[in-house]
Amino acid sequence: MKKIIILLLISLISLYPAHSFADMAEGDMIVTLGENLTEMQKTNLLEEMGAPRNVQIVTVTNQEEHQYLGKYIAKSLIGTKAISSSAITIAPKGDGIKVKTKNINWVTDEMYVNALITAGVKDANIYITAPISVSGTAALTGIIKAYEISADKAIPEEVKQAANEEMVETAKLGDSIGDKNAAALIAKIKEEIAKNKPKNDAELRNIIEQAAKDLNITLSETEIKRLMDLFNKLINLNIDWNQVSDQLNKAKNQISKFLQSDEGQGFLEKLKQFFVWIINAIKSIFS
Repeated sequence: MKKIIILLLISLISLYPAHSFADMAEGDMIVTLGENLTEMQKTNLLEEMGAPRNVQIVTVTNQEEHQYLGKYIAKSLIGTKAISSSAITIAPKGDGIKVKTKNINWVTDEMYVNALITAGVKDANIYITAPISVSGTAALTGIIKAYEISADKAIPEEVKQAANEEMVETAKLGDSIGDKNAAALIAKIKEEIAKNKPKNDAELRNIIEQAAKDLNITLSETEIKRLMDLFNKLINLNIDWNQVSDQLNKAKNQISKFLQSDEGQGFLEKLKQFFVWIINAIKSIFS
């Protein structure tokens, strides 16, 4: 029954650069490929992404994965091969970040969005994929690397590290409170910090605890301390919190527009019917 529920919910729910780094414009694409993909896998992923023949390609190595993630997660999770890949398409100015994933089993769409906003990425449509089911750790490293090229703007090393740490901490938190809850909590804490930057640990703790309360999430003392450590690092970095707030609002607006659309309303109706079916099925067991 659990597997059926999960499946039903899921059902509802070459290297010749075309442009110089500074010349990328709306609609242009840049691709990141894991270094350890076979040539056939690379060809298939490029076709899946709808990449033009002369698309600019950035290679992501397993060494880079360990460089940015080795401090935060077990080496076994990072693995020995860089597989996950991505396509970044420049979106219209003010459009925000949109992420879609395929075959990524550890990092969720929302986690990527949150981490990319921290890194300073904006106005991009991002597709993250792999030929087999993988954690998705190579993708964030690749996206940040590609964004630096597409925007012709270096992202400070400490900000890259912070974005990767945020993604990992959110995923770890998701193991205990649920992925959607973890991503929503991180986003809400960011929003509150953007509104009123805490002056000390007491104020930061209050923001975290209030955000959790607002979302009806229960955090352990260990989880609160880990979040405080993470956000103290973010607060002390040269992050444009106004841009963070702006990008978070755009992400929320995209969700809101979807839910108000015919497609979104259809999704909600199907979801409603699905839960009615579940309740009736449970009732029938005990009747």
